[in-house]
Amino acid sequence: MDTTVPDTARLHDVFRSLRDDLSREIVGQAALVERLLIALLADGHLLVEGAPGLAKTTAIRALASRLEADFARVQFTPDLLPADLTGTEVWRPQGGRFEFQPGPIFHSILLADEINRAPAKVQSALLEAMGERQVTVGRKTYPLPPLFLTMATQNPIEQEGTFPLPEAQLDRFLMYVRIGYPQADAEAEILRLARERARDALQPRPAAPSRIAQADVHAARSAVLGLHMAPALERYLIEIVLASRDAGRYDPALARRIAWGASPRGSIALERCARARAWLDGRDFVAPEDVRAVAPDVLRHRVLPSFEATAEGWDGERLVDDLLRLVPLP
Repeated sequence: MDTTVPDTARLHDVFRSLRDDLSREIVGQAALVERLLIALLADGHLLVEGAPGLAKTTAIRALASRLEADFARVQFTPDLLPADLTGTEVWRPQGGRFEFQPGPIFHSILLADEINRAPAKVQSALLEAMGERQVTVGRKTYPLPPLFLTMATQNPIEQEGTFPLPEAQLDRFLMYVRIGYPQADAEAEILRLARERARDALQPRPAAPSRIAQADVHAARSAVLGLHMAPALERYLIEIVLASRDAGRYDPALARRIAWGASPRGSIALERCARARAWLDGRDFVAPEDVRAVAPDVLRHRVLPSFEATAEGWDGERLVDDLLRLVPLP
């Protein structure tokens, strides 16, 4: 008997409940919650930029607590070493040999807090693991867990003592998400939740929420890849990326403002994220609004402004907005 439809319905219910639970806990950051789930379903990594206190750490902890996955948080600092992240060989005198001691990067869900505070060697160790899904120490290579999601954060306020990520390394992130302050009604709800949590901390802890099996996550990823995407929509997606490399076909002024366009990795990320968004909405097909909704987060760090454009106040986000305005819908 064919069980594809019932299983798909069950997976939709599981992830709909997950989104609802996270939205109740992470108040005023609906975009961050959705982007976290898209990254989970698209098997990619997330770079989140926002001021302190906007629930970035709370969001990834809440997600990890609802998955059958272990979690680690690493505070990136200028004195951090690559081995502090990846692990190192430890001498065991009892056995007369070296033994590898895995670092926090071997956890399934990893929070790289304030990634731009660590030097380039540490950043490279993390981004290599993100791209290759493995860590090499000495002569041996160690695979990372099949479920591996990194959320890196950076603080836009303080620039002193930071090491900005190079554009080539930013390209390793599936999405670059910027979040802002919550609205007034959300702020009131945050105060209420904070009071409840403070009271709960003085009482016996409630039972932990049920956790989603990793098999369900992998099954959902497979379902996302099976969604229907019309050839015309696929061509529209590709045209957005091609326009970032040759915007002169639409607007010569915009072409002068773009130094570098998105790579094929951008096309892949845009398709995967659009599929994941459509699946989260319970649809079995991808629509143009899915592509347009995720395009700013997927492309803002992949479309680089020229020197003149930067001097005029343009950034990647503004360039992507112009591309979406110029490329006609299918």
